[in-house]
Order: sequence, then C-alpha cells, then structure tokens
Amino acid sequence: MPIVVDIDVMLARRKMSVGALADQVGITPANLAVLKNGRAKAVRFTTLAALCEALDCQPGDLLRWEPDSADARPPIHQEIRP
Repeated sequence: MPIVVDIDVMLARRKMSVGALADQVGITPANLAVLKNGRAKAVRFTTLAALCEALDCQPGDLLRWEPDSADARPPIHQEIRP
C-alpha cells in the first residue's frame, strides 16, 4: 500500500508505549496495532486528530505517501508519445 503509517517513529520520539497511546486516544491496543502496522484500510479523522493531539504532531508526521512500483506513473504534466 502506498500510504505508510509512521506511528512507530512518533512513539519513539515521544518515548511513549502503544498501550499509553491507545489509552489517550480511546482505542484498543489491537486497533492501534492494525493502524501502526499498515494493515488498516481507513482511519477516521477523529482518530487521526486524537493521535495528533496525544503525540503533539501533525497528520503529515504520521502518514506519508510512497508509490508502489505498480503505482509508478509519469507525472501528469508529462506528454506521453507512442
């Protein structure tokens, strides 16, 4: 999946455990692990906002886009010729 979740990075920077973050955010550690390990298909904005508040960060600190090799395409502005 081209969206990478960097919760681990922020947890390490804040010296916080998964359990402590789950408690602050109000989700189960299992659901946080699904998100943290990149297995989630979606995240609610309310959950993302709670994560940002608990970790004192921006959404971009937690999520980033990395294209898969299958997703690699020429830039939109580039003209494609046969």
